[in-house]
Amino acid sequence: MSEYIKVAVDAMGGDYAPQEPVKGVIDALNEKPELFVYLVGQEEVLKKELEKYSYPKDRLEVVHASEIIETGEPPVQAIQKKKDSSLVKALRMVRSQEASAFVSCGSTGAVLVGGQVLVGKSKGVERAPLAPLIPTATGVSLLIDCGANVDARSSHLVQFARMGSIYMEYVMGVKNPKVGLVNIGAEEEKGNALVKETFPLLKECKDINFIGNVEARDIPKGVCDVVVCEAFVGNVILKLYEGVGSTLISKVKAGMMSSLRSKIGALLVKPALKETLKSFDASEYGGAPLLGLKGLVVKAHGSSKANEIKNSLIQCIAFSKEDICGKIQENMKQEKKGEN
Repeated sequence: MSEYIKVAVDAMGGDYAPQEPVKGVIDALNEKPELFVYLVGQEEVLKKELEKYSYPKDRLEVVHASEIIETGEPPVQAIQKKKDSSLVKALRMVRSQEASAFVSCGSTGAVLVGGQVLVGKSKGVERAPLAPLIPTATGVSLLIDCGANVDARSSHLVQFARMGSIYMEYVMGVKNPKVGLVNIGAEEEKGNALVKETFPLLKECKDINFIGNVEARDIPKGVCDVVVCEAFVGNVILKLYEGVGSTLISKVKAGMMSSLRSKIGALLVKPALKETLKSFDASEYGGAPLLGLKGLVVKAHGSSKANEIKNSLIQCIAFSKEDICGKIQENMKQEKKGEN
């Protein structure tokens, strides 16, 4: 099994567990022959769910975990007390290198705490950011950080820019990715104390293709490949992005069904519109990796259906093949050498 990319999946986390996580795992296994999955959760429940599907049984192993960490539980307390939970057991498999990656739709707080405590940060990494891909007019951009560090310092944002650049170059294939700093204006002197302090630091980094400040309205246009901000701002951007996207899609669909003429027009444009809307579906890009750890930790939406879970697993394959964890660790070492 050494040739496989092994991923531990928290099958009991999320709004639709275990049905959607199991279906997503099966879809990924049937599509990717290099994938091996440890399905972690309550054994009897998972085996009953697996009976519905046909899949390569030699590439899936059920790992029993008796407990479940619920979304509303205090993260630190849950990680400490529920040691036999699917989330904790799956993270420990990454720590022990039984698995090279972890995927969960469960409690964001527990994933963030567990990732940093159980898997651990790479040497030199000050903070581990959560970094989802968001759709834009030109493809996708990486939003970093979107929820892990609400009290970040300027040095953290510089590291986020470095980690995001590595991810976009080696996982997404974007050469010399453009990095933008989220601000309320394009001018260097604008913004709060954090962005004013960060701007000149990014400007001095020769290994970062920094293009300056980026306003929120320009993010969907795809003006940069890596969108850097602290987690409070990033989470607001992400949630607004998702809300506006779903509202626009529902409005478009309602408009097309409003009259006989619009229904006829809808039939004509349906194939092109379906493809366009698919490109703006966040589930097509998988979950958000927690970068800067010793192993790959991916957090999918709590409301994830099978498609997002499948794409999160495919994302893990690309991440592992390119050894992004190793590349980030090496980059942080070089950064420390440069400071000394």
